[in-house]
Amino acid sequence: MSVATLSIHRGIAGEAPRRDRFDVPFEPGQSVLDGLRRVRETVDPSLAVRYACLSANACKECMMLVDGKVGYACTVRLEAREMRLDPLPNKPLLRDLVTAIAPPDERPPKQVPAPDA
Repeated sequence: MSVATLSIHRGIAGEAPRRDRFDVPFEPGQSVLDGLRRVRETVDPSLAVRYACLSANACKECMMLVDGKVGYACTVRLEAREMRLDPLPNKPLLRDLVTAIAPPDERPPKQVPAPDA
């Protein structure tokens, strides 16, 4: 069985980043997102990655650097080799591969629960 190795940026803003490597079974046709979901489901549920696959290549939630190039994890094909995954460099880092999507002034206000009456 072939293996894909995902070398993933880990950490939060303000701390020194580290890289974790995960081997996942490789099958032709899989996406990088398939590999990331496999890591979360079977090895490390704390891995932070954003995706919302309601409409492939339309949500832009899973955008990241794959081997130094911007791509969507849902459309970049997994390969039977080591692949380097990093968060977008021009967006504020939240954790691991997750960055802030919209500038603060474009984010919806936080919802405050209504007090019980």
